[in-house]
Amino acid sequence: MFKIIFVFISLLFASCTATPSTDQNSPAPVPTPEENTDKNATASMLVALSFDDGPNNTITPKMLDILEEHGVPASFFVIGQYINDSSAKQMQRAVALGCEIQNHSYTHTYMTQLSTESFKDEIERTDDLVEKYVSTRPAYFRPPYINHNPSMHAAIDHTFISGVGCQDWEANRTAQMRYDDLMAKVQDGDIILLHDFEGNVNTVEALKMIIPELKKRGFTMVTVSELFKRKGVTPKDGYIYTNVLQETPYQNR
Repeated sequence: MFKIIFVFISLLFASCTATPSTDQNSPAPVPTPEENTDKNATASMLVALSFDDGPNNTITPKMLDILEEHGVPASFFVIGQYINDSSAKQMQRAVALGCEIQNHSYTHTYMTQLSTESFKDEIERTDDLVEKYVSTRPAYFRPPYINHNPSMHAAIDHTFISGVGCQDWEANRTAQMRYDDLMAKVQDGDIILLHDFEGNVNTVEALKMIIPELKKRGFTMVTVSELFKRKGVTPKDGYIYTNVLQETPYQNR
């Protein structure tokens, strides 16, 4: 009998001292990985670095060195005629670092001067080479000189990309000028347009300043495709994007 009374008293004491699971002072449950997603991703400060006119074995690896040092990805819009067994190693390294390879035509010519058959061939040949070396096919296209027209949009099954530039193709513009120009304009959702063509050392030096400053201002750098995804934007036909949040088909910045 004594044992039964002792058990009863023990159970009664435990029920009085236990904290109900509905108590407001109870710690919040730890979210599962599925629950612990960034629900504010579309509100984050995001930009995409992009580079035109590679690949090559002089400037492209310097750009990759800086990206690797800072742990940020970028999108490389490549010219098909520059892709070969040697230069393709730079594309493969880029992909290994989390970057992506996109299309900048085969010969870098004024596309609106070509027939439909010719400009489609420019895209196909470059897509084929990218796929050959990195096993992915481009979904984005930056027309050389941002030269495009409605017939190109209708015939090319790629999202057209422009970008916020700093005239970094001009040799007389110093690294500081390029940096100052870009930093005065950059906004959330921007696609930053730079060049990794051979000899473009001033942009290499500018990039060393651009990435730390973007981080200081609270920007996260992602690829172009990730920028659309993280901002929740579905690319529209007939648009050429400088900023993925733009509300007009073309934005000149």
